[in-house]
Amino acid sequence: MKTVLSSENQVAESSVYQRYAAAAQAVEPALCCPVEYSTDLLNVIPQEIIERDYGCGDPTPYVRAGETVLDLGSGGGKLCYIAAQVVGPQGRIIGVDCNREMLGLARKHAPAVAEQLGYANVDFRYGLIQDLALDLDQLAGELSQHPVNNPAGYLALRHTEERLRREHPLVADDSVDCVLSNCVLNLVRQQDRRQLFAEIFRVLRHGGRAAISDIVSDESVPERLQQDPELWSGCITGAFREDEFLKAFEDAGFHGIEIVKRQSEPWRTVEGIEFRSVTVVAHKGKQGPCLERGQAVSYRGPFKQVQDDDGHTYFRGERMAVCDKTFNLLQQEPYTNMFDAIEPRNVVPLEDAKPLDCRRNARRHPRETKGLEYDATTDAMNGCNDEGPCC
Repeated sequence: MKTVLSSENQVAESSVYQRYAAAAQAVEPALCCPVEYSTDLLNVIPQEIIERDYGCGDPTPYVRAGETVLDLGSGGGKLCYIAAQVVGPQGRIIGVDCNREMLGLARKHAPAVAEQLGYANVDFRYGLIQDLALDLDQLAGELSQHPVNNPAGYLALRHTEERLRREHPLVADDSVDCVLSNCVLNLVRQQDRRQLFAEIFRVLRHGGRAAISDIVSDESVPERLQQDPELWSGCITGAFREDEFLKAFEDAGFHGIEIVKRQSEPWRTVEGIEFRSVTVVAHKGKQGPCLERGQAVSYRGPFKQVQDDDGHTYFRGERMAVCDKTFNLLQQEPYTNMFDAIEPRNVVPLEDAKPLDCRRNARRHPRETKGLEYDATTDAMNGCNDEGPCC
């Protein structure tokens, strides 16, 4: 967390905090665009929270039962309380926000919601979404004991921050199954955005996913508009350009990045620039060694060829050599039913597998799969099987 800010950054951060602090006390319709949620999941949520919910999409359909879920910029807690019902009593919800007033609203209703649900699985924490390791409640406790009033104190504070991140992280590494966010990432300063996506990636477990709803623009937003505190705090001029939003996930190490919902008409247009809501789902888990086990995949179509996030090209109907990691990855979401998985006749034990250079985009000859000495001849099948009619 940087302490010294430019005047423009101070205006942006101050305008966001003040506007959302006020919105925690009174409804401000300009902070949100219409979003439909499952009415069954709203019944247990107090009206005060529903009225003071500000978002642009609903990423909760990508949450599953029993998961640990993190909501970035949890505000009054609406998304957390919806997700709490989806994950059930075996799941866990963590909401992170840096606005004290919004946290107060969310925490105030936690006991009543828990009583209606019959279980308590929601925890609201005070922190910055671009610095998910630093617990601001713990930092406040340190500052109360060691106030900063000179340069030596400032240097000591920086060491304290690093110690808290290391010893008592707000959200630990590899501890979350799904990260949610609803129209909050655009409020983060430009210089903190690479760290923001790195933090989302850090806290997710291998195989986890991020489901993010946010406002994007169809053109780059001029700096003079970004410096308008009303437009920035209103989730407009801090919007990512749509292609750059997807690239940010890619740069952080995600794969299977998909726009699962995109608003056809813009929510707002400013000086000809269109701003609309999108929901993106991205997955963590393509990292790891590439090992040769004789496996192949065949892309089913409909495109002539496709390329994945690691640069592997798959040609429709052709057997492509893949490493064990990619072989397993392509049988999971979001690639389910896109590829036929082809195992070798003689399975190579994992401990005997050698490194494979996946960058070759090599076809795998059927004899590599069947074995060079394979010369079986079979009779026609008698009768029909469960997979379909006989010839």
